[in-house]
Amino acid sequence: MLIEVIVFAILSAGVVGISWRSLKYRRTHGFYRFFAFESILILFFLNIDRWFSDPFSVGHIVSWFLLSLSLALVVDGFFLLRRFGKPTGRVEGSANFALENTTRLVTRRSYRFIRHPLYCSLLLLAWGILLKEVTFWTGLAVLAASACLYATAKVEERENVLRFGDEYVQYMGRTKMFIPYLF
Repeated sequence: MLIEVIVFAILSAGVVGISWRSLKYRRTHGFYRFFAFESILILFFLNIDRWFSDPFSVGHIVSWFLLSLSLALVVDGFFLLRRFGKPTGRVEGSANFALENTTRLVTRRSYRFIRHPLYCSLLLLAWGILLKEVTFWTGLAVLAASACLYATAKVEERENVLRFGDEYVQYMGRTKMFIPYLF
């Protein structure tokens, strides 16, 4: 238990380390994303001892499916942003990560169907971790992560309308936020 608390504290300090700029600006998407990361980290540590127990139960099989889909989305999303988004790199005074400062709107592959594949991958990760063992506390953590990711996406959409204008507004009209054709 003590080792888990120490590892959690170290990982949490790492999340603070990469998010410190965002924490200074409450109106940016990174502010809410920090709390989503922390919620997922808490969820992971709440279920750490259940990760490989009963691996062939329905919950674990669905969990591994969600976790695999999460990995596929994050790999595709990062690749597309890097390859086609033409990021400018780190912008002085910005809370964004270098990869987030894209100069082109990406609307292909996973971005063709959903506006936020990277946040969707975090949602899938959180819900996949939840299914390792559902308790009151893990349910609370996954709901917190989901709410924070929704808030992150809404704030980022406002930022993207400012950055890309009508092009992004039209994109919002033809794609869903997290689930193709539904939501």
